[in-house]
Amino acid sequence: MNSKTTLSFAKNQLLQTVMLIIMAVSILGCKSKIKDEPELSATINTIDTAGFAKLPMVTFLPYWVTNAQFAGYYVAVETGIYRKYGFNVTVIPYRPFLTPKELINEGKADFAALWLANAIELKSSGSDIVNIAQPSTRSSLMLVAKKKSGIRTLQDLNGKKAGIWSGFEIQPKALFSKYNLDVKIIPIGSTNNLFLMDGVDVTNANWFDEYHSMINSGYNADELVTFFYADYGLNFLEDGIYCLSDKLKNNPKLCADFVTATLEGWKYAFENPEFAIDIVVKYSKETNQPVNRVHQRWMLDRYKDLYFSNVNKGFNTNLSIKDYQFVGNVLKESGLIKEVPAFDQFYQPVLKK
Repeated sequence: MNSKTTLSFAKNQLLQTVMLIIMAVSILGCKSKIKDEPELSATINTIDTAGFAKLPMVTFLPYWVTNAQFAGYYVAVETGIYRKYGFNVTVIPYRPFLTPKELINEGKADFAALWLANAIELKSSGSDIVNIAQPSTRSSLMLVAKKKSGIRTLQDLNGKKAGIWSGFEIQPKALFSKYNLDVKIIPIGSTNNLFLMDGVDVTNANWFDEYHSMINSGYNADELVTFFYADYGLNFLEDGIYCLSDKLKNNPKLCADFVTATLEGWKYAFENPEFAIDIVVKYSKETNQPVNRVHQRWMLDRYKDLYFSNVNKGFNTNLSIKDYQFVGNVLKESGLIKEVPAFDQFYQPVLKK
């Protein structure tokens, strides 16, 4: 064996030895990893079984599709705020063919968010719901017109056509009646298309939603004229938290904890808006709902304005008898209900101030 052959043989032996060492270390490492993984998995399973999995399940029903107008609820679920109070929450996805009345009366929804007018109608029709908290203190609903139409004041609406959502004619009709306006109501769906194409002169919009969609469609704010119903004596309150009276009677602590946890969820969402939008986007995608981050951020910011209308006092949860009777009387005068339910049977707050 010459020197070159000897050297080559030595190199091969060294290479084989190194490879054997590497293989041995890898095998030991794999064995160690395989041995450790079940312990980690067991720990996670133990936490789930011993903790969250054993918590009672509560359901919440929003009245519309997934978006930031319900961010506080989604955030409270995802951050574990509800679990901190001793229960899990499932948010029931919005389905147009499933009415709140059916889901609430059948016990499929433990808690629900409803506008005050809708809730009074439900109560009057025999649904034994109660309002346990009223975070909304100002209506976000408005009428929007284009300045180029010549509309500047309410009186300018005389003889005009108004695009109004089907089923939401109460406030517009009350406004037109109160100010003796001759306006032709054109039923529309949930889009702004007819208004954008000049098919109607004025249209319904929520400040936190459709109004911003108009801005996104190419209109500047100074090209639009807005009329908030609340500024004209028609402040129909919106989001309240409701449950069946039996739920409140049988489990008042759960009801109080749900409201408290929900308000914590809203506070966290307002203080961490980008995180909150991440969660809203996640839930939207899970329900195959189109979502736009910029629009959702606008919506969340406007809800903060609506919920924190008095910054120094923080959240409101109270429903005044004045606001209640006003909406109830309008519904009665419109023929939508026969009698206004007694206030003390409708409003039963769980948080005392």
